[in-house]
Amino acid sequence: MAEMTLLEAVNLALHHEMEHDEHVVVLGEDVGDNGGVFRATVGLKEKYGLKRVIDSPLAEALIAGVTVGMASQGLRPVAEFQFQGFVFPAMEHLMCHAARMRNRTRGRLTCPAVFRAPFGGGIHAPEHHSESVEALFAHIPGFRVVIPSSPQRAYGLLLASIRSNDPIMFFEPKRIYRTVRSDVIDDGKALPLDTCFTLRKGRDLTMVTWGACVVESLQAAQTLSKQGIEVEVIDLASIKPIDMATILRSLEKTGRLLVVHEASKSGGVGGEIIARAAEDAMCLLKAPPKRVTGLDTIMPYYRNEDYFLIKEEDIVIAAKELVEGWK
Repeated sequence: MAEMTLLEAVNLALHHEMEHDEHVVVLGEDVGDNGGVFRATVGLKEKYGLKRVIDSPLAEALIAGVTVGMASQGLRPVAEFQFQGFVFPAMEHLMCHAARMRNRTRGRLTCPAVFRAPFGGGIHAPEHHSESVEALFAHIPGFRVVIPSSPQRAYGLLLASIRSNDPIMFFEPKRIYRTVRSDVIDDGKALPLDTCFTLRKGRDLTMVTWGACVVESLQAAQTLSKQGIEVEVIDLASIKPIDMATILRSLEKTGRLLVVHEASKSGGVGGEIIARAAEDAMCLLKAPPKRVTGLDTIMPYYRNEDYFLIKEEDIVIAAKELVEGWK
């Protein structure tokens, strides 16, 4: 067991799978010599060689196309896009080939590929480096979408993703790459996909969140606890498919739902969660569900970035309105 950052946990999971499965390969821009733009792939080239750690040209469409080809022929590629906002040139291969491979071939071929990308704001970078567009990929049939929020979950969920026979978009919240630390055991044990993680028990309010917003959500829950409001905090982790069973079990206790995500409100995953709660469990709700989200605007440059990002205070205010306004 060792204490490490989320970024180090990603690196540890890659090392573990490459050591134990010769079919795992890593490719992307600067993943070899430089160890990745955030150093997530440090040490892989030196240990596993140029045939398994491949520096690609600056061409996201090429990265995705080669990855799909590798996956269809028995390899387990892990492709890195330097930022989520750079993924759009690759959408042809991702949406039309990776996500549809099993269906198109009636199960003859699969696409066991992981597409990693840092995402979200908080590091004072331009908008293409700071977007949160996980909902786009959640809308594509055939993809799983996974977002870890702690070192332990980054390690376990990345192991599970690499071992899965489905194509997976694995988005890493870079704002907490180095700021969140916890103990991780390098035992090769994967965490289950398609599952929420309940991080804090509560009786008054169910708070569903994911990615970097987990940090502010837990801080808000602690603040609310001092004011007599006990919040159950759930890390969604699996954006697609959504584990509604865990959320509904929590709502049976609390009757109130608050969803927190950094992505813009319109078309966001939060709206999907609230819609399903209304469809499947309207009788459990004591109050109309609420969302605390990013704004419906382009992520601003760093001087105005704080106006876009969610703060603990925003979550506390929304939670108190839900609990105190609907007793």
